Amino acid sequence: MIHSQPATDGAAIQLVLPDCGQTPNFQTGSIFFVGNATTIIRYGGFTILTDPNFLHQGEHVHLGYGLRSARRTNPAVELEDLPPIDFVALSHMHEDHFDRVVEQKLDKELPIITTHEAARKLAQKGFRAAYGLQHWEKRTLVKGSAHLQLTAMPGRHGPPFLASLLPCVNGSLLEFQLPDDRPPFRLYISGDTLMHQPLEEIPKRYPDIDLALIHLGGTKILGVLLTMDAEQGIQAIQLIAPRVAIPIHFNDYTIMKSPLSDFVRAAEAARLKTQIQVLEHGDEYTFEVPFYKE
Repeated sequence: MIHSQPATDGAAIQLVLPDCGQTPNFQTGSIFFVGNATTIIRYGGFTILTDPNFLHQGEHVHLGYGLRSARRTNPAVELEDLPPIDFVALSHMHEDHFDRVVEQKLDKELPIITTHEAARKLAQKGFRAAYGLQHWEKRTLVKGSAHLQLTAMPGRHGPPFLASLLPCVNGSLLEFQLPDDRPPFRLYISGDTLMHQPLEEIPKRYPDIDLALIHLGGTKILGVLLTMDAEQGIQAIQLIAPRVAIPIHFNDYTIMKSPLSDFVRAAEAARLKTQIQVLEHGDEYTFEVPFYKE
């Protein structure tokens, strides 16, 4: 059973997850790329699913206002074959991030941390543990001796003149708390956002980001850019300055107009200090946390 504990000292509200009794591994972690914006993050005692999308090649997502897009790829694993998941980090409520298969088959008790708008819609669909956050709002997740603080990061899914027609978007910052008062391991997920002024606040508040998952694709509807293309992706990495960045959300749907190859060329030309780690569907990136040793 999931327990939510209100904060009494201004700290983030705690969400207490079931504890399986395993000792958290703080030395290594992994990112498994399922496809689109769907990943499985394993680190510090947690297993996290992002933006679950398990439709298959040729199937369509409905994006509202009669707009549809066909999937070009298959997910690397099926929803039924996922490992036990502690919670879902959901950027926003679009069907290429939370599809009809997920709506039908995902455990309705599984915690989902997302926008307030998406949390309301999920509750209407029967999901009983959907939690909405505003930008910069926090939620602490506790699983036995493992602690993680999730902060909603700013996101904007398109230009201002389309704001009322598009869903609200959160990025996420996951701060995994390490033993002995060591600095947290910080993992940033951009969500479906464009470059905009509020992003400039992120490195001021949260320097030393270790790993970033950057949503790309250059998604366009009626010629209007709705997610970062290669140029904006480079700008985001230069701004956030993570040690390692993994591009995701780049070739899975027909509305994505900026291929991964454009980003790779732009990254090489930019001579980034950040290490770029490219994953194909089904690839797993394993990382070590160098400042933690047993």
